[in-house]
Amino acid sequence: MSDTPPTDDGEPTTEHPTDGGNERPILIASLTESIGKTAITLALASQAAEDGVDVGYMKPKGTRLQSRVGKTLDEDPMLAKELLGIDAEMHDLEPVVYSPTFIEQAIRGRENPADLRDRVSEAYETLAADAELLYLEGGGRYDQGGIVELTDADIAELLDARVVLVSPYVTPGDVDDVLAAADALGDRLEGVLFNAVADARRDQLETEIAPFLEGRGIPVHGVLPREQTLAGVTVEGLVDELGGQLLVEEGTDAYIERFAVGAMGADSALRHFRRTKNAAVITGGDRADIHAAALEASGVNCLILTGGHRPSGAILGQAAQKGVPVIAVQTDTLATVERAEEVVRSGRTRDSETVEVMHSLLTDHADLSSLR
Repeated sequence: MSDTPPTDDGEPTTEHPTDGGNERPILIASLTESIGKTAITLALASQAAEDGVDVGYMKPKGTRLQSRVGKTLDEDPMLAKELLGIDAEMHDLEPVVYSPTFIEQAIRGRENPADLRDRVSEAYETLAADAELLYLEGGGRYDQGGIVELTDADIAELLDARVVLVSPYVTPGDVDDVLAAADALGDRLEGVLFNAVADARRDQLETEIAPFLEGRGIPVHGVLPREQTLAGVTVEGLVDELGGQLLVEEGTDAYIERFAVGAMGADSALRHFRRTKNAAVITGGDRADIHAAALEASGVNCLILTGGHRPSGAILGQAAQKGVPVIAVQTDTLATVERAEEVVRSGRTRDSETVEVMHSLLTDHADLSSLR
């Protein structure tokens, strides 16, 4: 027999697990991965807590995993526990571990979407009992989770959540992606927050794109500028993450945002390196021609030499003179590239300082009152 109470006309109603005096939760979704969703979620929750609101946090789908089999939990709920002082179990903060193995099992029919929704609802109810307002962090992308009917739109419907969409902006064509997300999220979408916007794009975004979106019923809550300290990882941090040896110590405070692989001839490499910016060149430690080409390009901030080979003293001297740090690693080039890109993509440098920087950006460039 159903526990759902009837309405006045005798029809059953659908209850969401948000009954009581609590505010409806806010789900922070995003168009793409690594766009600052975690920092934004925690900064907003921290601000609400400072304002006297008893806040909670939940990430229904854990997607930022280091273990392919899903045994390593998502790092974002761990950071939330620390920063917000949340006393809750990880299986409630992250009820579904959306690992590659989980996805494979779901495709084979070994995960039941109805059971997963129940798991998410039960975890939410547990957390909501101790908080006035829960901030929910979406998956890597708003459409991730469709295999088990747990996209961000599905979760928003399940938990009766309001949705704020975090979006990048590079070209006017990005508006198509915002409109597609708005269509998927429906009436639960309360607006969009643009993040990491280059200075050259801000004027067009604020004067043309924002009015266009608002004319389509999509409020723009803010336009956050690109912040260097949030855009990559320092060379010093990269050394730690790669387990490398620093051969040239000058310039380790430089930021790395992308990687270039030196696997071509020296002339082609030099042309390629000159087109990049804030990059680390990853190449074999025995490729002196590539080392020299990289040191000629102003946009190369670091040399990462693979295979355990030590470069010549001349290369090290030139690097030191130009202030370009050199890191030597034992792994091969492919493994080093994969690990380095994972460091930048997964935001391993996220910590309390990162959240503080994001909080300042939100305070200066967004309407915080519309984000609670």
